[in-house]
Amino acid sequence: MKKLYSAVSLPDAHLIRNLLEEAGIEAHVLNENAQGGVGQLPVMEAYPQIWIVDERDLPRARKLIEAFESMPAIGNNLRCTYCSEDNPSTFQLCWNCGSSLG
Repeated sequence: MKKLYSAVSLPDAHLIRNLLEEAGIEAHVLNENAQGGVGQLPVMEAYPQIWIVDERDLPRARKLIEAFESMPAIGNNLRCTYCSEDNPSTFQLCWNCGSSLG
């Protein structure tokens, strides 16, 4: 196994692992519960880590990580004028009532 990446959060780590596995790269998340040890462990050692099983997948896995990191951040939420629910800025219809957000 080869360490590929240290994620800033556990959800990011699982998202990246899922992206890798969809591409046929076997990967595991390690340090899932280590963030509770911050203060007793070095911060960087407590981050969730993604490890790949086959080192031959490393170049392809790094390209997927680069694509993930270059994705635009989700902007501010949009509030629906009909039901007042917050929606991600990428939504065109309200998740709650189906009204247009445009």
